[in-house]
Amino acid sequence: MNTSAPSDLPAATSYPIPATDTAINPAQQAFREAVQQVEGLRQRLRDLQAEQADARRRYWQQVGPAARAVVEARQTLFAPLENALLLHFFSRAEEQQITGVIVGNARALQERFGEDAADILLKYAPQRQSGKARSAASDSADANASFDSSLPPHEQAAEQARARRKTKAQKAQEAAEKAAREEEQRLLSNTKTLYRQLARTHHPDLERNPDAQQQKTALMQRITEAYEANDLYTLLQLLSESAPTDHADDDVLTRYTQALRQQQIELKQQLNELKYGPSKVLSGTGKKQEAELRQLKRYLRAEAEYVQHVARLIQEPEGLREVLRGLAAEGQETV
Repeated sequence: MNTSAPSDLPAATSYPIPATDTAINPAQQAFREAVQQVEGLRQRLRDLQAEQADARRRYWQQVGPAARAVVEARQTLFAPLENALLLHFFSRAEEQQITGVIVGNARALQERFGEDAADILLKYAPQRQSGKARSAASDSADANASFDSSLPPHEQAAEQARARRKTKAQKAQEAAEKAAREEEQRLLSNTKTLYRQLARTHHPDLERNPDAQQQKTALMQRITEAYEANDLYTLLQLLSESAPTDHADDDVLTRYTQALRQQQIELKQQLNELKYGPSKVLSGTGKKQEAELRQLKRYLRAEAEYVQHVARLIQEPEGLREVLRGLAAEGQETV
């Protein structure tokens, strides 16, 4: 789920929705429509996030205990397996197989359940080529640095695994998109440029007509208050409402309208990711979702029982040898 965070736009109550009974030009109309569309998408995103948060709570209430049982069972495998490598009881081929079981178990804990198994992997995972090893370590560091720590452990693990699989081209594209988003956010958080534009047009000292000067004094007061409060959208509202407008005003509104349209694209992507992406909790609803939960719990309970059985067998060398033979016969490298 990348599930990335929503853009840093103001809450719904902060959005200026100017009255539509005044004459407006195309630039003003486009800006107003962009603001309304962004707010509509933000509300839909908030609603969906709330629904998914509730579903995730219910999911972990039901599945969490079974998942923890699997984690605890898998963690008990490490000590007897590592001790077996010190016994000099097994052949070289068997020792390699034991090492494979250790690595596979560590990866299952890390990638499926979000458990930290980095030390085990660093100790036992084969490093065939130093360049590839460094690249994998770099990818792992990137993944660990970017995941959302507020997600449940299994979702953090899935997010990290996806990050490690990204190609260089994907990462370059993401870097460019990130730079564009940062520039967009800079534009949507910069009130100084907009304040100067409005002051240049509406400062009362530039007006000789007394009546017009009085109107501009009141308008300039609103502009200054909005600037001091860092209220970008009130400034934009004043720009879209003020008349007459000049070409420079329209250019500013057009730039902000483009930024808002980019926000719409990002918000739609976030909505789709929540609806259809891997971060969604379950694919079904109602009875179908309950059936999926029951099936998953049965699978996790069976896995925990199997791993616990294996843990008992491998306490003795002959039991471990039996497990290794069984894995080889089934074409499996790990438990």
